Amino acid sequence: MKTEEFSRVRLHRIPGTLVLLLLSPPILICSAALLALVDLLFAVFGARRRSTPGVPRHDCASVVIPNWNGRSLLEKYLPGVIAAVAGNPDNEIIVVDNGSSDGSAAFVESHFPQVRLIRCEKNQGFGGASNLGVRSAENDIVVLLNNDMRVAPGFLDPLLAPFADPQVFSVTSQIFFSDTNKFREETGLTQGWWEGGRLRVTHRHCDSIQREFPCFYGGGGSSAYDRRKFLELGGFDTIFRPLYYEDTDLGFMAWKRGWKVLYQPHSIVHHEHRGTIARKASAAQIQVTVKKNNILFAWKNIHDWRLLAAQFPYCFASSLRALISGDAPGAFSFAGLARAFLQIPAVLTARWRARRLATVPDVEAFRRPLGSFYRDRFELPQEPAPERLRVLFATPCAIEPPVHGGAVLMKLALEELSGHADVHLMGMVDSHEEIRAQQPLSGFCASMYLQVRRPRKARNRASLEPHAIRVFRDEDFRWALHRVVFERKIDLIQLEYTQFAQYGARYRHIPVFLFEHDIYSQSIRRRLKSRLGWGLRVKYWYEYLRALRYERRTLPGMTRVQVCSAENAGALLRLSSELRGKIDSDLRAGIQVDRFPFRLEPREPDTMLFVGNFRHSPNVEGLLWFMTEVLSRITAANPGAVLVVVGTDAPPSMLTALERQANVRFAGHVADIREPLSRYSTFVCPILSGSGIRVKLLEAFATGIPVVSTSLGAEGLAGGNGSLCEIADDADDFAAAVLRLLASREYAGQLANRARRFVESHLDGTVVTGRLLEVYRREVTQTRKVSDCL
Repeated sequence: MKTEEFSRVRLHRIPGTLVLLLLSPPILICSAALLALVDLLFAVFGARRRSTPGVPRHDCASVVIPNWNGRSLLEKYLPGVIAAVAGNPDNEIIVVDNGSSDGSAAFVESHFPQVRLIRCEKNQGFGGASNLGVRSAENDIVVLLNNDMRVAPGFLDPLLAPFADPQVFSVTSQIFFSDTNKFREETGLTQGWWEGGRLRVTHRHCDSIQREFPCFYGGGGSSAYDRRKFLELGGFDTIFRPLYYEDTDLGFMAWKRGWKVLYQPHSIVHHEHRGTIARKASAAQIQVTVKKNNILFAWKNIHDWRLLAAQFPYCFASSLRALISGDAPGAFSFAGLARAFLQIPAVLTARWRARRLATVPDVEAFRRPLGSFYRDRFELPQEPAPERLRVLFATPCAIEPPVHGGAVLMKLALEELSGHADVHLMGMVDSHEEIRAQQPLSGFCASMYLQVRRPRKARNRASLEPHAIRVFRDEDFRWALHRVVFERKIDLIQLEYTQFAQYGARYRHIPVFLFEHDIYSQSIRRRLKSRLGWGLRVKYWYEYLRALRYERRTLPGMTRVQVCSAENAGALLRLSSELRGKIDSDLRAGIQVDRFPFRLEPREPDTMLFVGNFRHSPNVEGLLWFMTEVLSRITAANPGAVLVVVGTDAPPSMLTALERQANVRFAGHVADIREPLSRYSTFVCPILSGSGIRVKLLEAFATGIPVVSTSLGAEGLAGGNGSLCEIADDADDFAAAVLRLLASREYAGQLANRARRFVESHLDGTVVTGRLLEVYRREVTQTRKVSDCL
């Protein structure tokens, strides 16, 4: 459409909605006041309605099919339903004819005498017809089917089996489309969440699920219901007429009642999507109804004003944005708001009734359909602590090949834990090639789920969330984590790096551990001491403040926080006193010492070794400082001294700087780090910023190469200068220390021997991981003793 034509269309639309635009603020204010009044009156006069649990008879069912002008659909699909339920004479089929004018009722009577027919003179809408069928059913379990649904021959038995659990409210089938070329926008595996002021719903695609799985709601045209519970909730609410959100509303009410809604992947149905609705309403009419009913859902069901208060400004802003820029998925509209307000008397009555039935808070009701929370709330209270723990290990980066210290520590933990626990690995990587590179980990991981990280999100300077956290935010990954916890029956979650703290949750029975490889806020603060321009300095200060806020809010929610050293533990305690008693500094930092042969001689004389992954900015900064400030001082005294640089992902600027240095050799990536560690004379660690522990120092200590480091580089390891290594923080002292080690092999050997004994006695991976397992078992045992208070 040309720009001038588009402008004319928009100008034509604006006058038609101007009145609604002006009325919307008072409508929203009035609606909020009336809803608040209902809540106040309920707090004074209201009472919860009790429920009597019981196990329904679940070997038979009443299948209810609402129908409106669907004669051709009944002719096509009803025989398959009859065949599928024929195995049990107690099964019944009820067709509720919803005021059809195409002869549907007469057709059913003449062609399917075994089907019970209920005639409605007027169209009751989907919800009204379904309610009538459920009330008329003779069995405890009622299966609601759309008239455009083709069922698999064995769809019924898997649908009924979960009702042996008295807490089950409904079970929904897995849905496929009759047209296999159409995008599968509904699957039966529903997810719902509250975000920013509105309910969001979607259908998940997951072929790996092979048992009953929690879902947000059961689709009204493909689900089985406990008839008594269905009627106790009042059935499908007529405020949502003529279509959409009746089943969503009912599912959420069930979760708030303390019941369960499940997805059954082994019950298969095929849907001719909107086969009836498309003949009854236009796409525009459907969209207005969807927007209206989303508002009604919130006004009826969201009783927590910390959530509901955001709905009113969001509704106005979203509607205004849709008016100006055009409709968009998930947007509200002024027309939908006006239609919702016209139903306010019925909504107030529905809200009162929903409050009477609710026994679970809103936030908890949104959590329980998620796999990990379902396991935490319903399954784990019944399970004793197992002998062999099931650990979910989640990482934001690739582990293989272990080209940086964090990868070394993570691989060590996976290898050592696998002998004593079932470890299930989840992670993000940067490419499909990296996924293939992780395959060696399958040798000691019980399962692996790896996802390519989406492109980095643009920086949002207005956001209070750190940029480093936002780039690892992925709702698909979060949902997959919930799924893995449920499917693999996980006992505890181990999260790696501050960036993954966002995937923790406050469970009751699942301990969540976070390993802060380095303390993010501390790393940024130390970076501020570098030589930065004003623009970069402002950016780093803002990120530092956001990081402080994030860590103070997030870390106390972890069961325990692991750090690399006592110095890091002290930094966290200064950050938040809530972490007192929850920090471990001796459970994760270690190496498998016996894999590093100790070697003092022979070594190539007058050689220095630098090791570092150049994706890590402190390595880039430290090496540049060494080459510009320190190396010339060394070569002035020892012209034959050579620096060997080992590392991956060197940026072009770094490669250029290396090429300009006559006394520097760039080795790039090496397959086995033990070879250069055993070959060269002195190890240099000129780190000026960052946090955590330098794993490369542990490897150097174990191998026998004497070390010169800055005090920050040796943080958490060296007791003082000359204890395990030489420590120097300015260029003159650093150069003098290197020259001293190059000149005196006897002194270098003394340092190397002490360093080797230190890692053997304190940082051997087997001993460290043994302590980690003890803490795991203690926390799992303690959390299993916590009683479920809801």
